Amino acid sequence: MIENLELKDLYLGFRQPKLIKFLANEIKKEAKSLPKTINIMEVCGGHTHAIMKYGLNQLVGEKVNFIHGPGCPVCVMPKERINQAMDLSLQKDVILLTLGDMIKVPGSKGSLQDMRAKGRDVRFVYSPLECIKIAEQNLDKKIIYFAIGFETTTPMTAALVEATIKQNIKNIFFHINHVSVPEPMAALLDEGAKIDGFLAPSHVSVIMGSKIYEIFPKKYKVPLVVGGFEPVDILEAILMLVKQNIAKKPKLEIQYSRSVSYEGNVKAQELIFKYFDKKPEVKFRGLGFIKDAGFKLKDEYSYLDCEKIYKDVLDFSEIKDSKACICAKILKGEAKPNECKVFGNACTPTSPIGSCMVSSEGACNAYFKYGNFKVENE
Repeated sequence: MIENLELKDLYLGFRQPKLIKFLANEIKKEAKSLPKTINIMEVCGGHTHAIMKYGLNQLVGEKVNFIHGPGCPVCVMPKERINQAMDLSLQKDVILLTLGDMIKVPGSKGSLQDMRAKGRDVRFVYSPLECIKIAEQNLDKKIIYFAIGFETTTPMTAALVEATIKQNIKNIFFHINHVSVPEPMAALLDEGAKIDGFLAPSHVSVIMGSKIYEIFPKKYKVPLVVGGFEPVDILEAILMLVKQNIAKKPKLEIQYSRSVSYEGNVKAQELIFKYFDKKPEVKFRGLGFIKDAGFKLKDEYSYLDCEKIYKDVLDFSEIKDSKACICAKILKGEAKPNECKVFGNACTPTSPIGSCMVSSEGACNAYFKYGNFKVENE
């Protein structure tokens, strides 16, 4: 694929302009054989931001159209779950901990950032295991970890559960919001989404292995390539998807072979399923309810589960998203962020209306940050 480049060019990194240009030209050359423009969905917001930041959508030519999928756990977090986090922060003697992205995400009643402003003890951590030190320093408090993330961060939460049990820590509890990647991808295809190839996230695949994507070429006849997040990674993965579409032989391939294997990290998987079961049904913001698309603590650990402990104070009723926002269409690949009437006007990263703007990995956030789009009412 890259035999025409001099060896020295290959050692200049995954953002090397000469290599990027070479791969982009290869994509355009191969794409001439395509009978139509193909829709490639990148599942992860990390890919979306890299595509927009480095202008890869402009480099690949007109025969490749990027559509933006579920994005990130923050993007698909329904408002009612955020409201529950806020309600938990209001409980007596509670310190609520979560990852940084969740602090500013709005529910229907505000955000965790608002709760901090009102004096509630809400903190962000870089690693779930930081909760142990905070718990040791605050033995008179209940430490609630509001856990989020795809399968990438799920093992870290499982490690915290294990440490809590083994170290007999009595004041750490959990609100689990981990979700899974393959199920929403399949749900989009079941709903008739026009997808000619998936660019699957490498970080999830490092944990779960590429085996979780077998269903897509086998059942749905849709090509899938697990790709890294650097420009060269993405372009090489797109070239692989283009070639699969030309050959009309969909298969599962790994571009990010330096870290991803078919089986994945078996020890991490064992840790996940030691403490978690799949949830029968999970609501994804913009996508609705999806079967087996998330995780919950096993029943034997219900004494750690805030949904059980605080069931009388948490509101589980469904909350609708703003009608002014088209995040649901964006998450399904039916629209581009700049097609939304509130994009760049009422909806910006500092005053987000939709989930795709509030998250640092959301598609709207990427378009606002890196795109040069004309918006209405400028």
